[in-house]
Amino acid sequence: MNIPSDLLYSEDHEWVKLDDEIAIVGITDFAQRELGDIVYIEIETVGDTLEREQVFGTVEAVKTVSDLFMPLSGEVLEFNTDLEDTPEAVNGEPYESGWLIKIKIDNPEQLKYLLSADQYKQLIQS
Repeated sequence: MNIPSDLLYSEDHEWVKLDDEIAIVGITDFAQRELGDIVYIEIETVGDTLEREQVFGTVEAVKTVSDLFMPLSGEVLEFNTDLEDTPEAVNGEPYESGWLIKIKIDNPEQLKYLLSADQYKQLIQS
């Protein structure tokens, strides 16, 4: 299972890549494997400012629909519109072309709630 060490992780199985005050967010390799074949992603929160742990969208797989949770408070700046035509990119490359949203972080203090790669490994193995 791929868990890149240069990313941060939420307990809800989202990953975060920081670029100054912008966070790129996706779901982890573990999450996409648990969901199975992803067929649709709905994110209608671009332009909205959401609190940490609020739902920012949903991901639909062949057998289930799952909510997506904000790992950090902030404004949803962008949705990866490539996923409208190729949602399966989340299965194939969850950390590259399968990213979901970009957030302008409101409160950098909330980074303390995210997990390192090692901490995330422990979470999914327990």
